[in-house]
Amino acid sequence: MGFGDLKSASGLKALNGFLSERSYIEGYVPSQADVAVFEVILAPPTSDLSHALRWYNHIKSYQNQKSSLPGVKKPLGQYGPAGVADTTSGSAPATKEDDDDIDLFGSDEEEDAEAERLKEQRLAEYAAKKSKKPTLIAKSSILLDVKPWDDETDMSKLEECVRSIQIDGLVWGQSKLVPVGYGIKKLQIGCVVEDNKVGTDLLEEHISAFEDFVQSMDVAAFNKI
Repeated sequence: MGFGDLKSASGLKALNGFLSERSYIEGYVPSQADVAVFEVILAPPTSDLSHALRWYNHIKSYQNQKSSLPGVKKPLGQYGPAGVADTTSGSAPATKEDDDDIDLFGSDEEEDAEAERLKEQRLAEYAAKKSKKPTLIAKSSILLDVKPWDDETDMSKLEECVRSIQIDGLVWGQSKLVPVGYGIKKLQIGCVVEDNKVGTDLLEEHISAFEDFVQSMDVAAFNKI
């Protein structure tokens, strides 16, 4: 058994014919048989040897897992079609020392270093992209009921006092006077606040400070935006 000289055009042609009817050198999954044959091929097969080229590129993709592939690596003469002898020069099984010195798949350490560099680069790019993304600001729409002491309270002045409250993250909205009985009207006023800057307790503290006009303040409606 064999492929002739796998370092020659005739050997690669024999390999191409062999792989025209199968996906791997042995069995149905990549194995040490594929590694043994791959390691003696000097360069990718030419495009006219489509079966051998397809196999070569597929096995090359396992370069970082070659040692974990199943099976036991055997001499080249034990693979291939019957009746063809292996004449590949330097195809004797590599010793453990040879494996340490020569890695035809490339250096795993170099591959790992490059993969780590790319990983760090992508993480840095992601962090930079995320830092430029505008942060979503949580806001709420609040409707307040501000009650006067009696029907003689100047409601225009009361509203003026309320709107004079200026806090970062607070925007006053529309307002109206709503009858509550006995000629008394309350001020119903809306506002939009940034949740991390303005709360209802803070609003009540500021509004209740106008004690000459304000009897109390209640939250009539509260909705997240």
